[in-house]
Amino acid sequence: MKAKKETKSNKTVWLVASGDLRLSANQECWPEQEAMEKKLCAVAKKLGYTIKRAHAFDKKEKHGFISSQRMGMDVFKKIPSDAPVIVAESVWQYTHHVLPGLTTHKGRILIAANWSPTWPGLVGALNLAASCAKAGIKYDMVWSENFDDKYFLDNFKAWLEGRKLKYDLSHVHSYKSRESKIPSDIKKLAKKLADEIRTNKVIMGIFDEGCMGMHNAIIPEELLWPLGVFKERLSQSALYYSMTQVPDAEAQAVYDWLIKAGMTFNYGKDPKTELTKDQVLEQCKMYIAALRIADEFGCDAVGIQYQQGLKDTCCASDLVEGILNNSDRPPVKNKAGKVIKAGKPMTNFNEADEGAALDGIFTERVHRALKQPSENTLHDVRWGGWDKSGTVKDYVWEFLISGGAPAAHHIGGWKGTSGDRQSPMYFPKGGATCKGVAKKGEIVWSRIYVQNNKLHMDIGRGHVPELPAEEVNRRLKASNPNWPIMNAVLHGVSRDQFMWKHKANHIQVAYAKTAKDADKCMFLKAALANELGISVNFCGV
Repeated sequence: MKAKKETKSNKTVWLVASGDLRLSANQECWPEQEAMEKKLCAVAKKLGYTIKRAHAFDKKEKHGFISSQRMGMDVFKKIPSDAPVIVAESVWQYTHHVLPGLTTHKGRILIAANWSPTWPGLVGALNLAASCAKAGIKYDMVWSENFDDKYFLDNFKAWLEGRKLKYDLSHVHSYKSRESKIPSDIKKLAKKLADEIRTNKVIMGIFDEGCMGMHNAIIPEELLWPLGVFKERLSQSALYYSMTQVPDAEAQAVYDWLIKAGMTFNYGKDPKTELTKDQVLEQCKMYIAALRIADEFGCDAVGIQYQQGLKDTCCASDLVEGILNNSDRPPVKNKAGKVIKAGKPMTNFNEADEGAALDGIFTERVHRALKQPSENTLHDVRWGGWDKSGTVKDYVWEFLISGGAPAAHHIGGWKGTSGDRQSPMYFPKGGATCKGVAKKGEIVWSRIYVQNNKLHMDIGRGHVPELPAEEVNRRLKASNPNWPIMNAVLHGVSRDQFMWKHKANHIQVAYAKTAKDADKCMFLKAALANELGISVNFCGV
């Protein structure tokens, strides 16, 4: 079926909504999406345009999302090939549901996101934007809390009228423009680290590639090889089998270590909705199995896809990921009886995000070379807002992730880390999170991504302020109170500048001891990436 063409006088705009693959998530999140679409349609109507949904609410499924790649392909066949299309997102979405249709669509494309912490709508929208950027698909993007603010209305009106949107990128500076600020000893050290990577090679171990439709999370191997970085494609079925081979006593030893270190678990009795010790012990087996497989294959980092592979088989990987990313963690011996990476993190990239993998490998080496804390993690760019307590005057982002955050990032370390059950909506077999509140301190943030078939890195500075407990709890309750959270201020970057420039749903973060140390870490990581041929942008600095 060939898509028909749109007439120039037609003021109809088509709308699609990409959703989850998990029926439970689509059903529970639908009310938020429905409310968001009503607001968007009302604004369009006032401006003289009609928004037409390209796919109907499914009475049997009880939601109105595109829920598979095939469905998305069929939906786009019904849309006129040159018609303007809005991808409206207020939840997490699987980009591959709509990406095939977007790759061949000739009309203008707008990604419209709500500004809410309730469901990961911003995360989904940023993922789609980054995936479009990687795929070479032209798009515009808008976001709003209530769809009545001037910033949104001006940009939405301009897009509807066919005008090109303008974005403020004055905070972005090329590596060359900032190179004079980088000390010569840092450049020398960057060359040494780059030579080590190219000579000795690096392996990122990936337990099943392509998590949750994240096209932007896959780096083509041809872009990695010149750096000296290679993939080891590992199977999650092998991970699960290895878990079954771990003796109960070894899992109990890992559990006992966590308890002795001060971690707590919030248990219940019903495994369908509450956390149980059996779930945590299974996660301890996954931790041991993942470490041993990584050691066997010589991996420098590991990422577990989990969500669409292991979710119906075993407990969540999130606690495992947080433990792996910490230097101080339960010791695990390999076949030769040697403790694997003793005193060091086994860098984990949550959700098998390869941009985070490469960034994490760089970060661990850079911070270790400068004698700075080497623990690092990705977070979802979940939301941002002003501190309602009035304690912090800066705009405070909420970075949140289901797992992967190391205890070293939390207030109180392991004693400030707890395990809550993962949401049954996403994780039917349960398992604990690695929950904590990020401590006050100076951070380096960054992201490696693919655009125009080339590797890029955006990097900048920030800090984590000390927010009152009631403000932290307000933010957690509005999103996922069982997940680890980092409330961060990004230096020299406004909310809207960040949203347009950031080409990922994830952001990489690591602490340094002082502001001066953090500057050094930022410059060294940027110089290392530049040495390896990555195009580097400093953002806000």
